[in-house]
Order: sequence, then C-alpha cells, then structure tokens
Amino acid sequence: MIETASGIEIHNPKLGLRPHSVNAPGHSFLEVFAGIGLTHLGLKHHGWKCIYANDIEEKKRRMYESCFGKTDYYQVEDIWKTKDIVSRIPPERAELASASFPCVDLSLAGNLKGFDGEQSGAFHGLIKVLSALRQDNRLPKAILIENVIGFLSSHEGKFFRVAVTELSKLGYFLDAFIVDAKHFVPQSRPRLFIVGFLDELVKEGKPRCSGSQLSEFWSAQEELSTRRPARLVQALRETPLKTGWIPFHLPSLPREKRTLHHQIDTDEAQDWWDGTRVKKHLAEMHKRHRESLERLIHRKDLTVGTIYRRVREGKSRSEIRLDGLAGCLRTPRGGSSKQIVLVLGRGKVRMRWMTPREYARLQGCPDFPIQVERNEALFGFGDAVCVPVISWIAGNVLSQLFPDTSRVSQLQQAAGD
Repeated sequence: MIETASGIEIHNPKLGLRPHSVNAPGHSFLEVFAGIGLTHLGLKHHGWKCIYANDIEEKKRRMYESCFGKTDYYQVEDIWKTKDIVSRIPPERAELASASFPCVDLSLAGNLKGFDGEQSGAFHGLIKVLSALRQDNRLPKAILIENVIGFLSSHEGKFFRVAVTELSKLGYFLDAFIVDAKHFVPQSRPRLFIVGFLDELVKEGKPRCSGSQLSEFWSAQEELSTRRPARLVQALRETPLKTGWIPFHLPSLPREKRTLHHQIDTDEAQDWWDGTRVKKHLAEMHKRHRESLERLIHRKDLTVGTIYRRVREGKSRSEIRLDGLAGCLRTPRGGSSKQIVLVLGRGKVRMRWMTPREYARLQGCPDFPIQVERNEALFGFGDAVCVPVISWIAGNVLSQLFPDTSRVSQLQQAAGD
C-alpha cells in the first residue's frame, strides 16, 4: 500500500493501481482537441461515451461526422473561449477528459517554442476550462493527455513540468508513460501520455508511505524502459506535485508490427510517378541509401518502404526507410511533411505519395469513411492519435480506475448463453 499527499491508499504489490471490478455501465468523457475523433474510436471499444467534443477546425468536424454521424455535441471553438466552451459542456459530470493538444510548438519537426508558441500554448486554455468546471463541481474525475515526446525534452523539460504542476493543482494524481504505435501498427509514432485522477476514485483507506517507495518502484521497472525510459523517470522524480505521482501497472506491449507491406497498395492502378520524378528523388539519396536500393531492385519479391524528404547540410535529401515501419505520419504542410511510398523489386523502382486510405490504416482505423479531398484527409489523420494505442490504454490503464464496460457486456452475454 502507498500513501499520497492526501492519504490515498493504493493496493498493489508492484505499487501499481489495481484493475477495477467489473460492475458498472458505460462511462462519459469529454474529447478536447478532438480532431477527427480517433481518441473517441479507441475509447468507444471499451464502453466510453463521448458527451462533448471540441476543436478549432471546422474541417476536422466534417471528418468526425463522416465517422460518427451528425453530432450536436461537437463544438468548433477556440479553447480560449472559456465561457462559451463551459456553457456547451453538458451539466452531467464527465468521468474523463481527453486532450491531445497541438504539438507544433513542442515537436522536433516544429519550432520548439513550447507553451510560448501560439498552438501548444493552448494547453493553458485547457487548464482554464478545467478550472471553470472545478468551480462548478464538474471537474472530470480523470484526465488523459497525449502529445509528442518532445513535450518531455523541449526546453529541458520545462513545459512538461509546467503541465503536470498545473494538473496537480487541479487535484489530479498523475502518472506518465510512453507508448509507440509501432507495437500495434507499422508506424513509428512514439507519444507521451499523462493520466491523472482525483482521489475520490480510490476510497479504500489512508495509510502513510514514503516517497522512497515510488523511487524503488521506478528503479525496479527495468522491463518498462520503453514505457518509462530513464529521462522520463528522472523528470517524474525531479517534479514535486501538490498531489503526487502514482504509478499504474503497465503490462507488456505487443511485439512490433513491422508489416508495412500489408498496409500499402502495390498494384498498377496506383498513382505512380513517372521516371523523371523517380530519378530526381534517387539523385537526392545518400550513396548508402542508393546501394541499399540496388540490392533489392532485382529481387522477385517486393520490398515496401517509405521516403521522407529532409534538408541536410543545406541540400534536399530523400531518406529511405526499409525496416517494415513507416515514419511518423505528419500533417501535409509541405513536401517534407508528406510521406512517399517506395516499392522495389522485379526490376523496378516505384514511388508515389502515400494515400489517405493508407494513412487511415497506419492510424489503426482502416475503414474510416473518407469523404473529403486528399490534403484535408491527410491533415486529419496526420494530426491524430493511433486508435489501437488509445484502446490499449483504455483496456490496461483506465480500466484500473473504471471498469471496462466492453468486458461487462462480454460477461453479461456469456452469462446469458
């Protein structure tokens, strides 16, 4: 058992939280910075019901509604319009708030301005909304935050510390971990998650426990190095909270899905580039990459990879990836942000832009309805979360706070049979 700043008891021999009993109906959540709704898809599989969604982009609402139907709970509004947003949130108190706030100012691919940037600074707008809900006795019982791992490293972790401190002031006890989408889909997409909960979710007693027990827990978790790497553990240890850090038990992740070839269309009907454009990108490759291609061109089986264009030493470079994983999907803000499909074999080198449908597959929602033009779809998927990652968190982390109602349904159905 461990004790927190307000005396919460957590039962678990590993100091992680204990999975909740299965005996409750569906749970409600608020989806802030909702985008096209991929967090919704991941939570929906575990019995969660969205009662409010928000984003500043009308285009994203269009994609959201193509998946979930016409929604009166999706509000297109700036997160800084606190009164307008709070007035639209239903009076019933949600059990969870999810928030994947803009990463542009935090990512290595962005400008690294952190919370001083216009977009990632929207986190403070979120805090204002949560504070207003708290004053109205409607603060969600738990919170799930997602962002790039640059959130942890940007400005030596300054903005990570700011974020968790602000969440702690609201009364949330916290844990943080990293999950890479490559364990679920063939896309390298590491993301940092912060999960917080109010003490009312744990009501079993109030014994005391020293902070050293948490240090011992983190030190003993060598097998969790990919989920709580050393730099994250250091940040947790060095950031005192008004509430406290409480580690969840994190089960093992599935093996990496290095199966990109299953997600990419290789038939002749695709919009393959002409020879001139292919030669241009070949000429931009490093000698080592060209040599890798030469070894694969004449094989009878096909090798599927990807290309990102980057500027190296003042020159445009076409950098290939042939390890069975796509690079991290991004929003199509320029040629360097769009991923190129590369197919080698049978005497040919073929290239083209990755399609919206392939983006959907790599985000774990292969059947997502795509009813908008290409770039709009690419932007929606590239700026979203990976569905099976959210589903894993719902089933293995949030279930330690709330019963997984999808499991309830399964048990009820089995009992009926």
